[in-house]
Amino acid sequence: MIFRPFQLTDVPDITDIYNDYILHSTATFDTEPVTPDEMQQRMISIAGSFPFIVCEWDGKTIAYCYAHPWKEKAAYGQTLETTVYVASAFTGQGIGRQLMTRLIDQCRTQGYHALIACITSGNEGSEKLHQKLGFRKVSQFEQVGRKFDRWLGVTDYELLL
Repeated sequence: MIFRPFQLTDVPDITDIYNDYILHSTATFDTEPVTPDEMQQRMISIAGSFPFIVCEWDGKTIAYCYAHPWKEKAAYGQTLETTVYVASAFTGQGIGRQLMTRLIDQCRTQGYHALIACITSGNEGSEKLHQKLGFRKVSQFEQVGRKFDRWLGVTDYELLL
């Protein structure tokens, strides 16, 4: 496995990974698949300014994580939100943890102060991952999103760098 910065050639694989989550999980509140062009625009706006790491295996991007602004107001400038997705065939192998460890290190090196992870309530895998990395639960919102005909909550975790 190779861990490296995002490249535009990763967009098709990242689109496939993300669309699988859209269609089969509540990890994202997006409800409609995205096109590679839409994903490319999202990724370019993030990768140009913030840490963005992918995991490549056998020439294919199998996981990715990045940090992006948590809120838009200037006072939040030293706080980022984290995102991590691992292709379903590779979950449970520690790839998400390796990606997030690298992301946390990059954010710390770049002088950020806090990281926020907004996790769909009940996503035990993501909650455990973030807790192992030192994130602590700081808030919980009930029934703020609706997907697959059910109401979903969001739990926020914070890591002070």
